[in-house]
This record gives sequence, C-alpha cells and structure tokens, in this order.
Amino acid sequence: MKKKLLALSIALAFTGATPIVHAEGSIKAGQEKAAACASCHGEDGNSMVSTFPKLAQQHESYLERQLKDFKDGVRKDPVMSPMAMPLSDEDIADISAYYASRRISENQLPVLDEDDEDEKPAAEAEKKEDPVQVLIAQGSDLYRNGNLKRKVSACIACHGPFGEGNKPAAFPALKSQHADYLIKALKDFKSGARSNNPDNMMHMIAQKMTEEEIKAVAYRISMMK
Repeated sequence: MKKKLLALSIALAFTGATPIVHAEGSIKAGQEKAAACASCHGEDGNSMVSTFPKLAQQHESYLERQLKDFKDGVRKDPVMSPMAMPLSDEDIADISAYYASRRISENQLPVLDEDDEDEKPAAEAEKKEDPVQVLIAQGSDLYRNGNLKRKVSACIACHGPFGEGNKPAAFPALKSQHADYLIKALKDFKSGARSNNPDNMMHMIAQKMTEEEIKAVAYRISMMK
C-alpha cells in the first residue's frame, strides 16, 4: 500500500493541470512533410535504429511541444534543432498528426551485451534466472510502484498503466519505445542535459534512479504493447 503513495502523490499534483491545446493537423499533408524525417524515424514513424525514438502512435500534443522546443532552442540536438528551425506551426501540426495516426511496432526481447552480463542484478545471481527477465520484473515493479525508500516516483502516475501517456497533459506515450532510446532519455534527464518538461520533474525523478533501475524500467516499457 505504501509503495503506491508515490504514484498517488504525483498523480494528484497534475489533477488540476491545464490541458495543452494544439492545432488540428492534416494527416495527408503531414505524410508528405514527414518524408525528410524518414531516414531517422522510419517512413511510418517506427525507427529501425534503437537510439532514434519511434514517433508512431505518439500524442500530437507531445510531438508538437517537442518540435516547438527544438525550434525555439528550449531543447537542443545537433540534428533535430536545425530540422525544426524552418517548420511553421502548420507544418508541426501536420507532421504530428501524421505520426500520431501510425501504429507503433512491437519490440523483440532486449539482449544483454557482455558488459551487461558482468553487471547482472544481485537478484539474478540468487535466483539463477534469465537476467533480462529479472530486469523486466524489476522494471515492472518500479514502473507501477516507484521506490518509496529513495523517493523515486512511479511512472504509472503520468504515463498510464499501459504506457499510453496522457494526451491532454502532453505526457508522452512510452509503450513499445526502443529501450536504448529510453535509457538515453533518462540519463539525459538525470544529468540535466535535457530539461524541457513541466517543472523539470523528470530530472528530479531520474536523478534518484540507479543505472540498473534506468535499464530495468526501460526494458519493461519497451515490452509494453
């Protein structure tokens, strides 16, 4: 019961949040305009490179905010910043509508590399189970309950029980996202390299997470459908 207090407290904090209003974009126009994005994010928003995020089935409100942040310099990236610079508000709405209309692809089970094998979770050594499954189970608990001892908030409060996110609040859908991208994003939030989120909340959460917890929750989210 106590574990769920973290999820409840953070959910209550956003109960009165003002919904983000976004323009209605054209899916057809967005498909044409998104052609320049295909090399990194895939023709249908399902990137083939695990460090590039999937955009398919993402909320328009979130995609619009990220593109505007890249354009305005609130969020910086050597590739995305110059790509977003020439986009008009209509372009951003159209591209966002197109990707939101696509269906996200499922991921294969993550595979640990040799370095990961040397740093198996302590629980895996005792149970002698598949280390990937141990990490996913650990990530599932963290996603739903957080870590009360270290005050790590549960992901479920903002991103939903199935990783579906929150469209009115522009909290992103996470389900079936690449694990490698999620790990990078959490590390960027933790270090402060990325801070374009309400009240810098993700930094406050990620900085309390261990490297193992970041990997575990990323693995779990990547398996959500």
